[in-house]
Amino acid sequence: MFNRKITLVTFLFSLALLFSSNVVFAQDAAEGETLFKNNCAACHNTSDEVLVGPGLKGISERRPIDWIIKWVHNPQAVIGSGDKYANDLYTKFNKAAMTPYPNFSDDQIKGIVAYIDAANAAPAAPAAGAAPAEGAAAAPAQSSGGMMEGLLVGLLLIMVLVLVALLSIVNTLSKLASGEAQDETPLAKRIQDNIKAMAANSAIKTGVIVLILLFGGKATIDAAYGVGIHQGYAPEQPIKFSHKLHAGQYQINCNYCHTGVYSGKGANVPSANICMNCHNAIKRESPEIQKIYRAIEKDEPIQWVRVHNLPDLAYFNHSQHTNVGGLECKNCHGDIDKMEVVEQRSSLTMGWCIDCHRETDVNSKGNAYYDKLVELHNKDSKTPLKVQNIGGLECSKCHY
Repeated sequence: MFNRKITLVTFLFSLALLFSSNVVFAQDAAEGETLFKNNCAACHNTSDEVLVGPGLKGISERRPIDWIIKWVHNPQAVIGSGDKYANDLYTKFNKAAMTPYPNFSDDQIKGIVAYIDAANAAPAAPAAGAAPAEGAAAAPAQSSGGMMEGLLVGLLLIMVLVLVALLSIVNTLSKLASGEAQDETPLAKRIQDNIKAMAANSAIKTGVIVLILLFGGKATIDAAYGVGIHQGYAPEQPIKFSHKLHAGQYQINCNYCHTGVYSGKGANVPSANICMNCHNAIKRESPEIQKIYRAIEKDEPIQWVRVHNLPDLAYFNHSQHTNVGGLECKNCHGDIDKMEVVEQRSSLTMGWCIDCHRETDVNSKGNAYYDKLVELHNKDSKTPLKVQNIGGLECSKCHY
């Protein structure tokens, strides 16, 4: 009986250890994903594909974890120790030195390795053929108003022609019924005569003029509302940069190139030096990459064309939305990771921003600043605390 109890206790203890280790693994992998995307994804891929450095698929099988920790903390020291694997790797990649990360803890490095293993254990992504359909669905319906106007004009013309034909038929039938001699005039000539008669009719003239004024007025109002709106704007850039390749396929975090996206008022346009972190060793012969080299040689900035613009009278802070609000880039910019050429997907109008403030819940989780506000709000309302409830519709929030 005593032995059975020991066996039962041992089994439960082992089960608890297994469960806790799985939870820790999941947490480590989640933290590792963030660390990998922010620090490693610019040079390494989680698959076998070589980027600037080697693909990291199966790294936990190729190298012991202690070796990986030493390498991440100080790769030059591992190379200097005479380690054969490290020196072979160093030589294979043209002696390009990896950036050391001495501030990473052992657990953080283990988390990155756990994320790499988890990424390769995950099910295969959907077939690439489905991507265009998804992208097409995500794109806003542009110029739908113009299409509707064209359709209405077309229907109006068809109705006029049908009306003319019906009048000709009615006129012919009425003559036959009254016993008048049948008109031998060709049908085309009779239709032409009816059109002339309708054109001379004052009531019809008035109706046509009213319709023209209505359509013209609507077109003028639509054009006035569209002033300053550049939805769908996709300018040609001086260098053909693919966000689909960099942010999509290679999963480079937006913050790597746009350094202010989480911490500044603006996201910042990347400098040529950021591009050279990768392209000093990869695709150097590409004509587009050569443009970066020429810009650096001339000590001139790359003349990127700004896509998303707000008027000077509007104040917008990136970090307030991405860091405090927890919004993702695609909330405003669309599926950037699927765009070959970046375009403005949202209208970015005042009404669009106000609608967002009315619909978006305040990201109050883990932020004690909002605790009292949430408590007061919940006393009088059953709906979640929205941005509009904390002054998100006040003029001074966005206008100086």
